[in-house]
Amino acid sequence: MCAKPTGIKIIAANRKARHFYEFLDFIEAGMVLTGSEVKSLREGRVNFMDGYVRISSGEAYLSGVHISPYVNAGYAQHDPDRERKLLMHAHEIRSLKAKMEQKGLTLVPTKIYFKHGKIKIELALAKGKKVHDRREDLKQKAINRDTEREMNRV
Repeated sequence: MCAKPTGIKIIAANRKARHFYEFLDFIEAGMVLTGSEVKSLREGRVNFMDGYVRISSGEAYLSGVHISPYVNAGYAQHDPDRERKLLMHAHEIRSLKAKMEQKGLTLVPTKIYFKHGKIKIELALAKGKKVHDRREDLKQKAINRDTEREMNRV
């Protein structure tokens, strides 16, 4: 028998974020979107390389995410760079805000995906890497790649 489908379809992933940030924790949230934004996301037309989450007055907002306008939307186009409200429980927002203020952390979007027909976003509580940390990571990856290559050769 084949495995049951999970109902998750990844729309976009922020792979560069792993290069610039060290992830500490992951959170799933919903987003308040318009119809043309949903259709544009179905086509995968999103860029969230510079995205981040801003918390103000007890609500979380996603900023810096560009959802391209839907081609067939007609006169009701959405603003591609608007702030989008995130749907999270109030206690989650309070705890995230406390962590962000106390430790100097930030919330970065890592994935946007469909989960059982609803658009969800995966956020990572992250700490920025310094330049020397990024260089060390690249060196370590190169060393691991070379050792794997040597092990496969033997």
